[in-house]
Amino acid sequence: MTSPQITLGAVNLEAQDPAGLAEFWASVTGASPSPGGDSVYLPPAGPGGFAMFFQPMTGPRPEHQTFHLDLTVPWGSRQSEVDRLLGLGATYRWDVLDEFPHVQWTTLADLEGNLFCVAEHPPTAPRDV
Repeated sequence: MTSPQITLGAVNLEAQDPAGLAEFWASVTGASPSPGGDSVYLPPAGPGGFAMFFQPMTGPRPEHQTFHLDLTVPWGSRQSEVDRLLGLGATYRWDVLDEFPHVQWTTLADLEGNLFCVAEHPPTAPRDV
């Protein structure tokens, strides 16, 4: 049996202002937006990056968000990255710092209220082999 060859192509978001939201996420990821009509494609910023696609809203925004992004940064850099994202216009929601020994994160919202987390995982001690 072979393993599936599936990868994440892009995260797709409906937005009230696709171009404005794409500009925010371009600043977050370091990618350059590629507009096309009413939509904007944001390619991966590098080999480990992810693509995003922003299109106009087709209906009212759901009251409860059922999906969000977890972005990972190197240990010790979460707060400086959160500060940078707040400077770009993100909104602080909450921190989870002491509940789990393997991760701590800050939850933010983008310009249109979409939640996302900035997480850091502590380094692990090398195992004896």
